[in-house]
Amino acid sequence: MQHYIETEGDTVEEAIEQALNELEATREQVTIDIVTEPTKGILNFGAKQAKVRATLKQDVTSAPDAILNEILSRMGVDAEIESSFIDGSTHLNIATDSPALLIGKHGQTLDAIERLLNCIINKASLVKRRVFVDTEGYRKRREERLVEMAHQVAEKVKYTDREVVLAPMSARDRRIIHITLKADDVVSTYSQGEGEMRRVIVTTQQP
Repeated sequence: MQHYIETEGDTVEEAIEQALNELEATREQVTIDIVTEPTKGILNFGAKQAKVRATLKQDVTSAPDAILNEILSRMGVDAEIESSFIDGSTHLNIATDSPALLIGKHGQTLDAIERLLNCIINKASLVKRRVFVDTEGYRKRREERLVEMAHQVAEKVKYTDREVVLAPMSARDRRIIHITLKADDVVSTYSQGEGEMRRVIVTTQQP
């Protein structure tokens, strides 16, 4: 699946430059289609900007959804993959009858699949890009649970005036905790530990 964006500018070249900046690509790495030419209008009324469509050149065999499909096939998982392009990143959603198998404990299997996919794609790709993988809305549900837990822990810390050390989490989950409590004027958070044992500490002591 090819991904494209449409951009506008006072001139065609300006619109193209904007597209290349957003895609973080060179002219050789994209196909440019001119959607509309700029018009000056009369006395600046009715003027229209130039619009172009920039499509990343991509070998279908190295497309993120094709690679993910191959990974799932080797795992023996029958699934359909939906691909979307949001804010410059590729988002892949896996529709399957075995979501629990793909998610694993606290999303560890899904995280591993995502890391492997990104390593494969960026190793051979001219344009370095981040690909996100989800299944059956797991990421959103996980984030909602973590946000709720973060607020509960914050209230406990405020009430007892004692710091709370959370269970080890992935970098993605720790980031959610940090962001959730960042605006809290009473508690603060920091990470401690190495590798898989790295965890978040919630405390009333300000950094």
